[in-house]
Amino acid sequence: MVNYIYDLLKILLPAALVLFGMYSVINSFLKKEYQKRLLEIRIKNTEIVLPIRLQAYERICLFLERISPSNLLVRVSSGGQTAAEYQRVLLSEIRNEYTHNLSQQMYMSDQGWQMVKRAKEDMVTLVNRIYQELPAEAKGPELARRILETVITTDTEPTSQAISFLKKEINQVF
Repeated sequence: MVNYIYDLLKILLPAALVLFGMYSVINSFLKKEYQKRLLEIRIKNTEIVLPIRLQAYERICLFLERISPSNLLVRVSSGGQTAAEYQRVLLSEIRNEYTHNLSQQMYMSDQGWQMVKRAKEDMVTLVNRIYQELPAEAKGPELARRILETVITTDTEPTSQAISFLKKEINQVF
């Protein structure tokens, strides 16, 4: 009986070692294949997502340029309107541009999107603040002139900081 157990161990022990070795080799091979496929998927995703991200940054930069005081006031004419009407039109234009570009936040960093939101809010605040400083009977061209004067005298354009940040952020990708 002891010989029988001894003979059985002589057969089972090498077989168990061979089985363990095969398991280790196959497991290692499968892990490497998994990592290889994962890398291939990431590369394909990068090829697809990178152009979309670049396009999102382009659209957001265009949005920021469109709502900057110098461009917004040229694009949205103030002729014949009261300051109150012109203020509503400017705010409506800013909000429409913002709403139109909301989906771009999916492709941006949280910090980048916060900069964009802050630029939009700063622009809305600027328009509202200048409007509040005007007399009640002021006309639209007066509001436009005062907004431009304020931007020139303070040398701070509400959107410039966000545009600079986005340029730095996109340059990190390349």
